[in-house]
Amino acid sequence: MRVLLINPKFRLPIDTRTTPHLGLAYLAAMSERRGDEVVIFDADVEDEPVTEFVQRFRPHLVGITTNTPQIFQAWRTAKAIKEVHDVPIVLGGPHVSVVAENLDFESIEKPYVDMVVRGEGEETWVEISDKLEEFLKDRPTFSTEALMDPALDIWKGVEGLSYKTTDGELHRNPDRAPVADLDSLPWPAYHLFKMDRYTNLQPATDHLDGSRSFSMLTSRGCPYRCAFCSQSVMPIKWRARSPENVIEEWRHYVEDLDAVEIGILDDTANVRKDRLHKICDLLIANNLNHVPWIFVNGIRANIVDEPLLRHLKAAGLKRTAYGVETGDEAMLKRIQKREDKETIKRAFELTKKVGIETIGFFIIGLPGDTEETMQRTIDFAIELDPLIANFSMMTPYPGTLVYQIVKKEGRFLMKDWEDSVFFDTRARYEIWDTTAEIQEKMYRKAYRQFYWRPKYILRRIKDLDFWLNIGRNARIAYRTVFPRVEKEELKRQMTESSI
Repeated sequence: MRVLLINPKFRLPIDTRTTPHLGLAYLAAMSERRGDEVVIFDADVEDEPVTEFVQRFRPHLVGITTNTPQIFQAWRTAKAIKEVHDVPIVLGGPHVSVVAENLDFESIEKPYVDMVVRGEGEETWVEISDKLEEFLKDRPTFSTEALMDPALDIWKGVEGLSYKTTDGELHRNPDRAPVADLDSLPWPAYHLFKMDRYTNLQPATDHLDGSRSFSMLTSRGCPYRCAFCSQSVMPIKWRARSPENVIEEWRHYVEDLDAVEIGILDDTANVRKDRLHKICDLLIANNLNHVPWIFVNGIRANIVDEPLLRHLKAAGLKRTAYGVETGDEAMLKRIQKREDKETIKRAFELTKKVGIETIGFFIIGLPGDTEETMQRTIDFAIELDPLIANFSMMTPYPGTLVYQIVKKEGRFLMKDWEDSVFFDTRARYEIWDTTAEIQEKMYRKAYRQFYWRPKYILRRIKDLDFWLNIGRNARIAYRTVFPRVEKEELKRQMTESSI
């Protein structure tokens, strides 16, 4: 079969990284293992409209990934495809997985969306492909209407699937268990991406060839359930690949693809320190530690120690992030972070001591935040003094505890899901003393106070990469600190031109 996997255009208000979509890379690898002809169409880097490509490729199956701010673009893409080619269209990703808000049904109610895959998608995707291939046998013509005929009952037993039959009925099958054996998955299909069109992992900080920058997952799931985190809609069960399996993929990137950096995208990579120690041993033993690598999404501050950090440094770790979120002790408890300020401070001190660079993630405008608590967050960021302080304004994503709190006791300021894009200068909600005016004021203040310090400026201007990236850094600084007025008509034209 011919399979098309799509990442809809994702409009961000800052000049940030553009990297291959790892979820699509795994799905593509599963389809290739099945024997399918697979194309990944990433609208962020493609030149032609997707409709032109679809008319040329004529896929038998289309999968579209989507997060919350992407969902409208995913719907537009599905609609545009249906207008030029009759093909079953499947949506997947964190947004459509939020059953508590019926967001799977929200999508399949659209006349141009046929199915939704909830949660981890690899096994469900293969089962969909198998059933479609069986349906296509000995059929001279195809129609999605016939495929979704309730009398055929094709999709009833597919776990993790929501779908719409041609009689208009919406169906939600039972959840599928998360992939138990991660070693059984194929490596991501990076060969299907136009790698020369992507940036490196952190282009504002590092000046590296993006075509040789690769991301990996060594584990999935997160046993923590922070109140703000959109990953809370995904599996809670933490599962890990074996160190040996991880190293074989790592070797492929370093030795076969000449990687210049590797980014680990695990949500919580250091749940088991013994496993990380083993990975470090193997990286060193196999001479793979000369290529720098980064914990892009960070590790937990409450489960690091100096021996582990020293071992990670020896194994090539260049930089790690920590999710600090807030500098107020009461707010840390309120968001269910399960860490305190002293623990976080100690993690930063140890990380710097062994020579690993640090990133801090901070949130402005958590429910219950006041001007005083937000100032404590800014002050704590300055005290920790990471290489990068990433401040984001709180966005209540569906499926999170924060979303439920705001829905019950506050008010959303978002007109639609597209307004939930992160790294913007506009508040997304108000609740109690957490007003939009204070959030927006303190967000801009956070960047000014942290990045406009003479100590920080002096440190950065000594770094060659800073000057090599000066244009990008200037744009990010301007767009982050100053609100950007976006003309609605221009936004509409840009959106339509990308389809």
